[in-house]
Amino acid sequence: MDDSSDSRAEPGRVEGRLNQGYRLEMITAIHTLVYSDDPTATRAFFKDVLQWPFVSEGDRGDAGTGTGTGGQDPADWLIFRTGPSELGVHPTVWQVDGTDHRSATHHAIAVMCDDLDATIAELSDRGASFAGDATEMGFGRGATLHVPGADDMLLYQPHHATAFDLGGDAPPTTLEDDRPQRQ
Repeated sequence: MDDSSDSRAEPGRVEGRLNQGYRLEMITAIHTLVYSDDPTATRAFFKDVLQWPFVSEGDRGDAGTGTGTGGQDPADWLIFRTGPSELGVHPTVWQVDGTDHRSATHHAIAVMCDDLDATIAELSDRGASFAGDATEMGFGRGATLHVPGADDMLLYQPHHATAFDLGGDAPPTTLEDDRPQRQ
C-alpha cells in the first residue's frame, strides 16, 4: 500500500503543509475576545465600519446551532471573521535611547493593512475615528483606531516580516511590494 499521500507518512507534514511543530488539527483558529461597555455599538462598528463578515448566535450568544441564526442585529451575539492572523510576543521591559521602559503583562489587538493612508481614509469615510495622525513606529506606520464601547486598536502597515501569509514551506514576506494589494 502506498501511503505517500497519508499525512502520517511523513512526520512534520499535515495534508501537504509543514506542521511547524504543532498538530494543525488540534488548534483550528484563534478566537479573539473584545470586552465592551457597549457591545451593540462595538458589534455595529465591526459590522458596518470594518465590514467584517459574521455569524449570529442569537440575542444571548447561546443559540448553539453551529451554523449561526442568520441574524443581522448588532444587539445579537455576532461573531466576526477577522481574516488571517498572527501572534507576536513582546517584552514587558525594553530600552529606547538609554531609557528603560516597562509595561504590565497584557494582550493587545492590532489590525494590519497594506496601505495605511488609504485604509484610514476609507474607514474615516465609514465613520471611524482615530487618535491623532499616523506615526512611524519602527515596526511599521500606525494609527490608533477608536472602537466604540471598547479599548482602542492599533491599525498599522507593517515593515516587519509577516507570518499571517505563510503558506506551506513559503518564506515569510519581508518586502511591502510582495504583499497582496488591496482590491
